[in-house]
Amino acid sequence: MSHMTSDCRTRCMRAMSQGACPGADAEKIPGFPGRGTCTSRVAGFREVSRWATGDGLTPELDGISLARAVTEQARRRGKHFLRTKTLVQLSEIRSRNTSGRPFLEAFLHCMLDKHEGRFWNRSYLALPLLELLLDERHSALSPDRLATLLISDVIRFEIEAAATSPGEPGRGRPDPATLRKRLHHALRFVGDQLGATDAEDVPPRPGQGPESRMEDLLPHLPRPPATDAGRWFDVSVQPVYVLHDEYFFIRALQTHEMVFTTISADTQAAVRELRDGHLEAAVERVDHATAMFERAAALFRIVATMRAEQFFAFRQFTQGASAIQSEQYKRFEMACGAPTASRLQSDAFTNVPAVRAEAEEAGHDSLARACLDIRGEGGFSQAQWTVLDAALGRLESRHQRWKATHRRLAMRMLGDAHGSGYTSGVPYLTECLDNRLFWQLGEVGATACATD
Repeated sequence: MSHMTSDCRTRCMRAMSQGACPGADAEKIPGFPGRGTCTSRVAGFREVSRWATGDGLTPELDGISLARAVTEQARRRGKHFLRTKTLVQLSEIRSRNTSGRPFLEAFLHCMLDKHEGRFWNRSYLALPLLELLLDERHSALSPDRLATLLISDVIRFEIEAAATSPGEPGRGRPDPATLRKRLHHALRFVGDQLGATDAEDVPPRPGQGPESRMEDLLPHLPRPPATDAGRWFDVSVQPVYVLHDEYFFIRALQTHEMVFTTISADTQAAVRELRDGHLEAAVERVDHATAMFERAAALFRIVATMRAEQFFAFRQFTQGASAIQSEQYKRFEMACGAPTASRLQSDAFTNVPAVRAEAEEAGHDSLARACLDIRGEGGFSQAQWTVLDAALGRLESRHQRWKATHRRLAMRMLGDAHGSGYTSGVPYLTECLDNRLFWQLGEVGATACATD
């Protein structure tokens, strides 16, 4: 199946007419890891052919060399513009040679999404690959730690791109002021996520003295674990186009998913603690979820440094993938309380059918449901309920502020444009401001509204 429809070809021709075609000269664009020389490109094609034919493959090969070769091509041309021959070969490799190779299977599942007509948020962000890094059978990274590594990689990418020769065609690299602002917000995110000892090694902002160099930050940044699994971290960015800002955009969205993985886990744990009669522990988990929203808001500050012209240039090739398809955000939402009937029937949940099915299960539990049940049974004292209600109110209020910030950023970046997930864009986000997590607990929702 060809991955380029007539509409796609039209966009490609438009890109070429604007001097932005990711064709043969795309490898000259600085700032993309694996730009590669002619020799490395030939070696990459040979690696793909070797795996397609199965020549010399042994069971212990996990496919990382193939993934690196394909990633180099994707970052040089854009995943949207990979050669059909290469995509056909990768499809053959996936069908024949991924048994017992979970990382290679996940990598190819994401790389082939456009070719196979199933491009969406999870595959665009290579989440199946990143989730393997969270699996205790491999590296057992926590979502918090992986979020730190993702933004650390943004810092590393930006600094290394800025160090390329000024004489090279630097299309898309940010100007110094934008770069400094981006690094400042990214470094704050990384420093806030690290423990006290690690954080001391990471400067709070880029060096400002005359002898300070941004490159001096690189040795201090945390890196993925030096394990077989950790090697796959570097091939988890698969841009659809060749512009600089898409790399950090993907990393920011991946981090968003990790943050909401943590928030969702906190909320679900709070439900269990309540059911077990541990109110103080439940409040602690709710408060941790609330604090994590500061991390989520920090990502908006990083994304706000993206130039609109770059965003719209690569966004034309991301139609079908959208944050509305975020499964972890929806799991957080329904762990707080059951979605209303209209919300459950809206694009927010029809775009995530697996999560919608979870919400419709008869035994699905939530904080709101647990509170109503325990109140009805006469559990906890009034003083305890006051503490819990206050914690839920803080979470509701913080979530409302986060949504409002999201809407403001979308207004700035999108204007009147529709969302890439086929939503109305900003009008959709405006409607979402009326949604409440704890709508079933009237007083909590009212308190949150009063404090917004």
